[in-house]
Amino acid sequence: MSPTADENVLCFLRTDLPDEWIVELAAVKIQEEAFWNCLEGVPCHWRIRRTVEKDPLYKQVIPYVIVQTFGGECTACYRRKGTEKRLHDLWSVGIGGHINDCDCNGDDTSLQTIVNRGMAREVDEEVRLLPPDITAVFHGIINEEKTPVGLVHLGLVYRILLSDTTGFKPGSELNAFRWMETDRLFEQRLELWSRLALRLIDEEWD
Repeated sequence: MSPTADENVLCFLRTDLPDEWIVELAAVKIQEEAFWNCLEGVPCHWRIRRTVEKDPLYKQVIPYVIVQTFGGECTACYRRKGTEKRLHDLWSVGIGGHINDCDCNGDDTSLQTIVNRGMAREVDEEVRLLPPDITAVFHGIINEEKTPVGLVHLGLVYRILLSDTTGFKPGSELNAFRWMETDRLFEQRLELWSRLALRLIDEEWD
């Protein structure tokens, strides 16, 4: 499903989130259970995307999935184009997008389930023939307040490790896709979220 300006997306009021998450540059490593516990009781808001893209009172939730070869030697990368013109021509290691109200499926379910559904939907839209037995592992959150895009989004960082990349077929949204040596990624013109996310999953943080 292609994103539209009128879609309803999942947001939190920034004032409802922990102070250490909402700083100029944040890469907060946190266990998944502890993360969801932090959000227990925090109200979810479904707002029209075109409205909240210009409203820093809200943080739109974005699962940001990094795909690497097993051991982390190479990372899936692409050059931004798509609907977010403010990021055009920057390299990204993050696959994912907004959580939409369709991810609720009309049932009364947990926030974690809704986010997982949205993440799976977004990955499925951007990747073709992803091996069926993969698991996305949660690593923490990223935030930046330095750019207009960062000001209104909160990133949830996940990583997928592949032992065999032959089944990984990028879709058209992953423009100029390539596998890059992870050690050389910072030589590229990376978007700021990618720099923060790579810092977050670095082995020295484990």
